[in-house]
Amino acid sequence: MTVPVYTFNPLDDSRWEQFGLGHPDFSVFHTIGWLESLRRTYGYGPIVYTTSPPGAVLTNGIVFCRISSWLTGRRLVSLPFADHCEPLVETSEQREAILESLQSALAREGLKYVEIRPLKAGSPVGSNMEESGSFCFHTLDLRPSLPDLFRGFQKDSTQRKIRRAEREGLLYQSGRSTALLKEFYRLSVLTRRRHRLPPQPIEWFQNLIACLGDRLAIHVAFRQERAIASILTLRCGHRLVYKYGCSDADYHNLGAMPFLFWKAIQQAKDRGLQELDLGRSDSDNPGLITFKGHLGATQSQLVYHRCYAANRRNSSAGFGVSLAKRVIGHLPGNLLTTAGRLLYKHVG
Repeated sequence: MTVPVYTFNPLDDSRWEQFGLGHPDFSVFHTIGWLESLRRTYGYGPIVYTTSPPGAVLTNGIVFCRISSWLTGRRLVSLPFADHCEPLVETSEQREAILESLQSALAREGLKYVEIRPLKAGSPVGSNMEESGSFCFHTLDLRPSLPDLFRGFQKDSTQRKIRRAEREGLLYQSGRSTALLKEFYRLSVLTRRRHRLPPQPIEWFQNLIACLGDRLAIHVAFRQERAIASILTLRCGHRLVYKYGCSDADYHNLGAMPFLFWKAIQQAKDRGLQELDLGRSDSDNPGLITFKGHLGATQSQLVYHRCYAANRRNSSAGFGVSLAKRVIGHLPGNLLTTAGRLLYKHVG
């Protein structure tokens, strides 16, 4: 017998948050706060696919956002700008029913593809889906004592830089104030310009703060009164998630970034958190991969999967994004922020 599949908007149905709070794989990217931030900033509409009937207790679900773009096409992504979003489906029967429904949606809604970004290695995603991307992923176990965690840092690149930052008298602040966001965003624009990439619009970060509340923290290192490095973390359940980082290259020798991670780890321990999710890294970014490894983190692999519409696999939309990024990368610095506001809604 075919298992029926239903859809609903998690922003309008309290079952999603209630279900998630009791699920061990529910992450900050599944939360209403993340979904509402996506809607407010980019207009992405969230939708959950489930085998639980309307009004019944929710027992499973995969959450997506609908993206409609003239540049990248119409598609369902789980989830935009999230490093991972584990499908919250327990049985093969539920999974197969939902994947079959998604396959039907490709043609019915004129979608280019459906993308799933599972966290767990070997998460079953269906025989009709193929690998669309692979990334390095790092997590740090926060259950050891602080002294043991510090001893797990690489001595030259991390321990010594933290001690250097402390000798230099770097100051540390964390919170969600307008002042800290201003410093974070200034450093973010500086960093993205250095990498010849546009920054995400400041509205994205403002909406994250408004929608996630105390689940979000901006951590800033100051040299005297000047902000020289910053990271943005998210919190859900027993996990702390490192999401964004930025710095002033003129002060890299002071060890501000290792210093900030050490401060964030100390705060996480005070809260009783058990894991630091350091996020994904592109495989062609050995510097970032090495930095995370030097924090004592464990490396694994994230693999994304897509199910394509039969006649859309060779669409030129991917080329369009690649070309746009190359062009934007050569814009004068004062135009990068505007370019980011225009581009990111097409990327997802």
